[in-house]
Amino acid sequence: MADIDHSRGAGVALWRQIQKVIEDEIAQGTWAPGDQIPTELQLAQRFSVNRHTVRRALSELEEKGLLRVEQGRGTFVHEHVIDYAVGARTRFTENLGRQSRSAQGRMLGEDTVPASAKVAKALAVPEGSPVVRMLKTGEADGYCISVSDHFFPPRFAGIGAVFEQTGSISACLAHFGVADYVRKSTRVIARMPSTADADTLRQPRNRPVLVTEGLNVDPDGVPVEFGVTRWASDWVQVVFEH
Repeated sequence: MADIDHSRGAGVALWRQIQKVIEDEIAQGTWAPGDQIPTELQLAQRFSVNRHTVRRALSELEEKGLLRVEQGRGTFVHEHVIDYAVGARTRFTENLGRQSRSAQGRMLGEDTVPASAKVAKALAVPEGSPVVRMLKTGEADGYCISVSDHFFPPRFAGIGAVFEQTGSISACLAHFGVADYVRKSTRVIARMPSTADADTLRQPRNRPVLVTEGLNVDPDGVPVEFGVTRWASDWVQVVFEH
């Protein structure tokens, strides 16, 4: 097993040596993508250093995108980043399927809320009027990569129950008579996650999330869904298709 040089004349900081050893072992396949690496304490014992030194090395590897930290679970070798394509027909399941990823959605709740100014404008309804809101997560290969609020006009009341059966927004809309729909607009911003979103995405509170605001309309141009999705930025990069 690789060792490090503790002598003062080594010329390379201990944490950088540890970073290099772990980086080399990832490249050599000692740990495969998705594998959990040893804890800080175990690595500190292995390299005969304090945990602060190990933490510095792991932090650098996380910054480089080689490791990811799941709060409450540990540190893992990062899987390949997912290209989430946004185009005229943006579909979560199809997006992941094209990359040989298993896609799954999990509903967290449905309720009726007054439309905010932004939601009202998107859905072309009066501000303050009731709209259906569904909160759900998106998973890739069993890992939660997104959490989103989906807003629908009142005629879609009960869509949550349909989603629990189908696991698909497209199937839900079809159930309500919307056989096809297209993406009218997408807005992307970056911001810090709320505590609830960070917990759901199992990521640190100080790591930004990507936020997409997407409006879908039926073939006649009538708004059918406005979604606000927070993506784990170490998992996903958004690609716009033309």
